[in-house]
Amino acid sequence: MATKVCYINPAGAGPGCRQGYDAQLALNAEAQKDFCLKARKAGDLKIPPGRRIRSSALVVLVVLSLCLSPFAHGQEPAVGFTKPPAAETVVLPKSVPDPIEPLNRVMWAFNKGLMTGVIKPTSKVYRLIVVKPVRTGIGHFGRNLTYPGRLINNLLQGKWSGARDESYRFVCNTTVGVAGFFDVGTKWKIPKSDADFGQTFGKWGWKPQCFLMLPIYGPSNERDTLGLAADTAANPLIYIAPYKFVANNPLTYLGPYTYFSYVVMYNDLADSVDEYVRFSQAEMDPYSEIQYAWTFARANRVADFQVKGKQDEASLETIESVFFTFKDPEFPGHGKTRSVLIPATGRKLKFTFWLQPGKANVVYIVPGLGSHRLAEPSLALAELVYKNGFSAVCVSSPFNSEFMEHASTAAMPAYLPADGHDLHVALTEIDHRLHLLYPDRLGNRALMGYSMGAFDSLYVAATEPTNQLPLIKFDRYVAINTPVQMAHGLSKLDEFYRAPLDWPVAERTDDIENTFLKVAALSKLSLTPRSSLPFSAIESKFLIGMTFRFMLRDIIFSSQRRNNQGVLQHPIRNLRRNPVYQEILQYSYQDYFTKFVIPYYQARGMASPTAEALEKAGDLRTYDAGLRANPNIRVIVNQNDFLLTDEDLEWLHATFAPEQLTVFNRGGHLGNLSNLTVQKSILAALTPMRPPDPKPEEPLK
Repeated sequence: MATKVCYINPAGAGPGCRQGYDAQLALNAEAQKDFCLKARKAGDLKIPPGRRIRSSALVVLVVLSLCLSPFAHGQEPAVGFTKPPAAETVVLPKSVPDPIEPLNRVMWAFNKGLMTGVIKPTSKVYRLIVVKPVRTGIGHFGRNLTYPGRLINNLLQGKWSGARDESYRFVCNTTVGVAGFFDVGTKWKIPKSDADFGQTFGKWGWKPQCFLMLPIYGPSNERDTLGLAADTAANPLIYIAPYKFVANNPLTYLGPYTYFSYVVMYNDLADSVDEYVRFSQAEMDPYSEIQYAWTFARANRVADFQVKGKQDEASLETIESVFFTFKDPEFPGHGKTRSVLIPATGRKLKFTFWLQPGKANVVYIVPGLGSHRLAEPSLALAELVYKNGFSAVCVSSPFNSEFMEHASTAAMPAYLPADGHDLHVALTEIDHRLHLLYPDRLGNRALMGYSMGAFDSLYVAATEPTNQLPLIKFDRYVAINTPVQMAHGLSKLDEFYRAPLDWPVAERTDDIENTFLKVAALSKLSLTPRSSLPFSAIESKFLIGMTFRFMLRDIIFSSQRRNNQGVLQHPIRNLRRNPVYQEILQYSYQDYFTKFVIPYYQARGMASPTAEALEKAGDLRTYDAGLRANPNIRVIVNQNDFLLTDEDLEWLHATFAPEQLTVFNRGGHLGNLSNLTVQKSILAALTPMRPPDPKPEEPLK
C-alpha cells in the first residue's frame, strides 16, 4: 500500500484541487501591482498612541528584528552542519538608538502591569456592558473628531489627495454617518490617509535619535513625542468648554470634553488589551521586539514591491504559517493557567488548558522551536481540537525560556534524550495535577506536537516501552511537520539567515531594509492565504532565517542567565540587554553547538566525541525500532518542507505504515495549517482514539 499523498488548495477547497493553486500563481504579477497600489494608499505606517500593534503584524515584523550586528563567520562547522561561505559583512538597518534602555524597560514594566492588572479586568466588564457595535461606533466617532489634525498634516506633507480623501470622509461620516458613529466613508471605498505631526517632522527631515517608552501611550521617540503634543493641540475638543478661560486658574486650561479622547483610547484598548497581554506573556523579551519594530512602523518610506529575482515556493508557503491562528478572539481568554512543581528543578512550570464540560479525551500540545504555550499556532491547534470535542493543554517548548528556566534539568537545550525526558516529566506532573483538580473529566491522552514539538513527541513515542512509571503513556501521538535530523534542520536555518549574501554587496543593505519595509507595509493590509506574497527567494528565506535566529538569541540569553559559561564578553543584565543581544546575534546555530552546547555537555562528563553523540541523539533514525513498534503514531508532513531531505522522506515512508503517514504535496514548513484539508487530517489523526473510559459507577454499554 502507498502512503497517502494529498494535493491541496490554499483556499481549503479540498484534496485534488491542485489547479486552484496553479491559478493562484498565475495571478502573481497582477497581485503585486495591487500590493503597490495598496501600499501607497496605506500611507506612512503610524500606529496611533494608545492603540495596539496587531499581533499578526508583530509576529511577522518583530521576528525579523534585532539583527544589528554582522553575521557570524569563520567557525569550523559542527557535525551535520553545512560550512558557511567565506566571511562577509552584512550591514543591517539600525533601530532608533536606545540610550536610556533601563528607564524605558521600567516604563514598559509599568505599562504591562497597568494593562494586565487594570485595563484587562475592567475591559471585561466594559465589553459586557457596552456591546461591540457601540464600541465600534465610539471608535469611529473619536477618529472623526481628530479630522483637523489629519487635514493639517496631509497638507503640511504635501499629500493633496490625502487631504482631499480625509475631507470627503469627514463630510460623509459626519452627515450620513451620524456625527461619525458610522464609517460610511470606508463602505463607500473612500481611502483613509492617516497623518500626524510626528510623520510631518519626519517628512521634513527629523531623524529620531532616542527611543522612548511613554506611560500608557507606549513606544515613541523624541520626534514623535513632540508630535503627540502637537496632535493633542490640534484636537478641537480642547478649545470647547462651558466656562471661560482664566489665566490664573489651571483648571480652565483644558475643556472638560478633552477627556473624551481618553474615553476613546480606553474604548479601543478594551478590544485589544487581551492580545497585548498575551503577546507580553508569550515573548521572553517583548520590549526589545517592539523597540526595533517601531523603527519600521514609523518609517517615512514606501517599500518597493517589485520582486527582484526568482521566488521560492517552499519558503513563501512557510511564511503563510502566520495565517494559522485562532478564529474566536475570546478563545484564549477562556483557557485557565495553572502551574506544577517540577521535582528535579524545584520550580513551578505554567501550563494553559481548556476542558470540555464533561469527560473527554485530552490533547497535550507541544509547540515548535522556542515557542511559548500561548503562541498563535498553539492556540489555533488548541481551538481546533477543542471545537471538535477534545480537551486541550498547552505547554511551552523545551527551547523556550519559560520551560528552560523552570523545568529543564540541563541549562542548554539540544540533547534530545535530556530535553525529551524533561518534557515527559513535565507532562506527567501536569496530567497528575489535572486529574487531582478534575478527577472525572479527563479521558484518554494524545500528545500532539508541531515542528520541534513534533520531534520531541516522536522521541517520547519511541521510548515509550522503556518509560517507567510514574511517567504517563499516551494513546495517540500526532507529529505535524516534524524534522528528522536536528542538525540538518538547524543548518538550513543558518543557510536561510545567510541568504542576503547572494545580493551584490553595494545593494545588500538597501535590499534588506526594503524587505523590512515590505513586511511593515503588508502587516497593515488585509491578507489571506490566497494572497501572493511579493518576496523573492532571498527575501522569503531571509525572513525565515531571521525568525529562528531571533529565537536563538532568546535561547542563548536564557541559558547564560541561568548558567553563565563565560563565553559572552558583555555582562548579562536584565535592564540593559542591547549590548549582549548584539553580541549573541553574531552566533549561528552552528556556533550554539560548538561554543555553548558541546562544552556544556563535555563539562558534564558526556562520553567523547560529544559532537557525534549529539548528532546521533538528535536524529529520529536513531530511534527507528521504537517508532516502528508503536502503532499509535500519526505523522503529517509536507513534501516540500525545507527541513526534510529526500532521504528523510524516504525514511518516513519506510518507517510508518500508510495509515500512519500523511504527506501533502506542498505547504513548506507549517505553511498549510490554515488549510481545511490539513486541519481535517489533523483531526482524523485523533479521531480513531478510543472514547474516554466510562466512570466506574456507570455500566458498560
